[in-house]
Amino acid sequence: MQPGCTTLWGVKFTVLSTSLDPESRSAWLCTLAAAQLRAQGHAVTFLDLRAQPLPPFDNVQGPGGCYAHPHAALYHAAIAGADGVFLGVPVYNWGLGSGARALVELTGSSDEARGLHGAWFDKPVTFLVSGGLDHGYLSHGAFAFGLMVDFRCVVNPHFVYATSAHWDAPEVPGEWLRARLSRTVDRGVDLSARLRGRGYASVWEL
Repeated sequence: MQPGCTTLWGVKFTVLSTSLDPESRSAWLCTLAAAQLRAQGHAVTFLDLRAQPLPPFDNVQGPGGCYAHPHAALYHAAIAGADGVFLGVPVYNWGLGSGARALVELTGSSDEARGLHGAWFDKPVTFLVSGGLDHGYLSHGAFAFGLMVDFRCVVNPHFVYATSAHWDAPEVPGEWLRARLSRTVDRGVDLSARLRGRGYASVWEL
């Protein structure tokens, strides 16, 4: 642990798997990351869009609208209450899957008149990315930049980008991926521990 760093014990994390693919490799990354975090003694909330689906984002707050969906409050609370977020995302056509975008649209909405405030403000975010091609490893960059600009998220510069070639078998990472994931999780823990308890919360100030 670096000098001046707060304790790494008992940090609260939310791990979000946003792929809807039944054989999602980004979901495998989330499962492995959550297991490492729990083994280190951290509190982990794990949410998977396949098990806890969200409705299409329609920005309607009343009955039948997206904000009234029972899982909307579940995701919002899990993100808002976390010291750090691990975000598992698939890459399609050089961009992130629709699940991640819909999740941020719903849980990131801020409207004082309607009592809405985005859950993502100031959160350290670590990306766990699954893609098809090696040279798509920065496909999440625009999405990450949006989190930084809109919500003042602190994006972990360490991230995982894995293709099918990095897995020895389903849910079994190869040597490189196992080491990369372990190091990325550790960096996410360190970043979140350093930034928690800062004593302020950002709002829309752009």
